[in-house]
Amino acid sequence: MELGLVGLGKMGGNMRERIRRAGHTVVGYDRNPDLADVHSLEDLVKALKAPRVVWVMVPAGAPTQSTIDALAELLSPGDVVVDGGNSRWTDDEKHAEQLAAKGIGFVDCGVSGGVWGLENGYALMYGGDAEHVAKVQPIFDALKPEGEFGSVHAGKVGAGHFAKMVHNGIEYAMMQAFAEGWELLEAADAVTDVREVFRSWREGTVIRSWLLDLAVRALDDDEHLEALRGYAADSGEGRWTVEAAIDHAVPLPAITASLFARFSSRQDDSPQMKMVAALRNQFGGHAVTAAAGGEKGADSPGADVVPPVGG
Repeated sequence: MELGLVGLGKMGGNMRERIRRAGHTVVGYDRNPDLADVHSLEDLVKALKAPRVVWVMVPAGAPTQSTIDALAELLSPGDVVVDGGNSRWTDDEKHAEQLAAKGIGFVDCGVSGGVWGLENGYALMYGGDAEHVAKVQPIFDALKPEGEFGSVHAGKVGAGHFAKMVHNGIEYAMMQAFAEGWELLEAADAVTDVREVFRSWREGTVIRSWLLDLAVRALDDDEHLEALRGYAADSGEGRWTVEAAIDHAVPLPAITASLFARFSSRQDDSPQMKMVAALRNQFGGHAVTAAAGGEKGADSPGADVVPPVGG
């Protein structure tokens, strides 16, 4: 079949190649002319035979909305738009209604696989009406991993991005668990080869996983991760997962803690810990460390210590 693909970055570019390897025709558009097959969305739509399928792989929010707005004016009744980016699931119903008014179908699709997807395939979670999904199915089949698993029609519009959001929330918690375990092993004098401990877990353990494989790969590149700064961004889906948990009154303590840990990573000098230190000093006379540029610290002779006042 033919597919229009909007957005040819790290994910989109590799997806185009995997789809082409499966024998399908892909017409790609990107704002970077060096990546694009055509020069505009108008040219992309003209290059496809009706009924058309156009897959959007651009950042969530305004970029996705502006692309949906443009396609709503360019496409024809019977065409289908797939949003394969990391859009918030609450935007999907709005996009579906906007396109339905023009007779255009809509499918939302959560995509997982990262830079490894070209060779290994992409895990796909999609939502939408069965008739619209059916028009895209050959592309789903081309992108998914080989074998029985790796793709699912998760439900109605919004279900694909909701499922991908929960997947990413679980991913947050799993990565945090590996990170905490690694730090504890590094802190223990008795353990002399943390990297090989991690490597040994890759076979025969209940925590063996692709994430563990990637952790070992990272440690092979930099055994003690000395070249990295302890800063971790979040894509937004972790936050959306926690917000959805609040809306549904579902407790997510591990996922929530892993999100907050990422926030902590962005603080070189935690304001919260300043208050904790101040309170410990006030009630227990515990030593405090001077701020950068100060002359006294908790471990230095003569550190300022306020006598305990109770507690």
